[in-house]
Amino acid sequence: MTDILIQGGRALLGDAIIETSLRIADGKIRDVDAGHGRAALNVDGRGLLVLPGIVDLHGDAFERQMMPRPGVDFPIDVALLDSDRQAVSNGITTVFHAITWSWEPGLRSGDNARLLLEAIESLRPQLKADTRFHLRHETYNLDAEDEIGRWLAAGRIDLFAFNDHMAFTVASLENPRKRNRMVERTGLSSEAFDRLVERVLSRADAVPGSIARLAEIAENSAVRMLSHDDDSPAMRRAFRAQGVRIAEFPVNEETAREAAAGGDAIVFGAPNVVRGGSHTGWTKASDMIEKSLCSVLASDYYYPAPLLAAFRLAADRVLPLPRAWDLISAGPARAAGLTDRGVIAEQHRADILLVDNAQPLRPQIVAVIAGGRLAYLADAARLSTSPVAAREAVAAE
Repeated sequence: MTDILIQGGRALLGDAIIETSLRIADGKIRDVDAGHGRAALNVDGRGLLVLPGIVDLHGDAFERQMMPRPGVDFPIDVALLDSDRQAVSNGITTVFHAITWSWEPGLRSGDNARLLLEAIESLRPQLKADTRFHLRHETYNLDAEDEIGRWLAAGRIDLFAFNDHMAFTVASLENPRKRNRMVERTGLSSEAFDRLVERVLSRADAVPGSIARLAEIAENSAVRMLSHDDDSPAMRRAFRAQGVRIAEFPVNEETAREAAAGGDAIVFGAPNVVRGGSHTGWTKASDMIEKSLCSVLASDYYYPAPLLAAFRLAADRVLPLPRAWDLISAGPARAAGLTDRGVIAEQHRADILLVDNAQPLRPQIVAVIAGGRLAYLADAARLSTSPVAAREAVAAE
């Protein structure tokens, strides 16, 4: 693996930003304050911020690569490779693809969940980001319980979320725009969709038992769990009692406060910060951050959002940049149990971003190093090679 020296950048080290140099070898940060010397690849970091790679716990923007228009499908491998390029170029070096397995056919069907899982497992060596599988289980999808339980026990799921969008689905049936979007996504006729919803709703009494069984399997398999759109403190307490320690997008402040009081990780969407509020009209993420009721920001549906959100929080003086960056790097790493990344420190995984912040609200990614490899470069003039060091590195391998 290539030996890389980043020279002269302003690196985020702990809570401070310090001008220094970093040496990377064998996929890890080997030396902070490395001085000069030589490496197979030398990256000029002068004038740039050097930041830990972004860890994205929940991103489903890849769905647009799978189905860019309703009913228009593209091969999963094509979608996954393109999503990888998009994520890395926006500074995301660890990505949890959040696939929804619902009771619906179409985009969020079991067939697509299986295909994506198999594609991630087979394509991992080709992907630049460390790519992981976040299964969003629609709790009314009772027929999938046994198969999901086997996936959990086999360690094929990296994060496991409990979703319940049934109330939203029923409420949306009377809204023509929302109804049409849901129906188009499934490929069913309007009448067939209504019959399906009625059939799924008829089994509501079986949902709590299914949640409990899957939560027990996940906990026994050391798979971290999330609950999505908790709408009350009681709901958060109930999930916590089942080992679900990540509150994902709590819909109101009192629920977020319950999560914080219980020591749970709290996830909000980075697009919410960038846009100045939720597109659903729910909790404003920047308010929650200011009140210390958010520990993780996720890309949700837009890969550029985490980078932009951190710099907006700093520009708006909600948080200084080191603390804002924690929400998109060290914070999600902690929530996911990834102790080898999220900070710039010796012996940690070498996931490093070089960022031009000359325009504070429009930071530009100049280079991305993912797992010790140069994964993205926007300015070739910043790169130089040392032929002697390169030959030595090859010989050592």
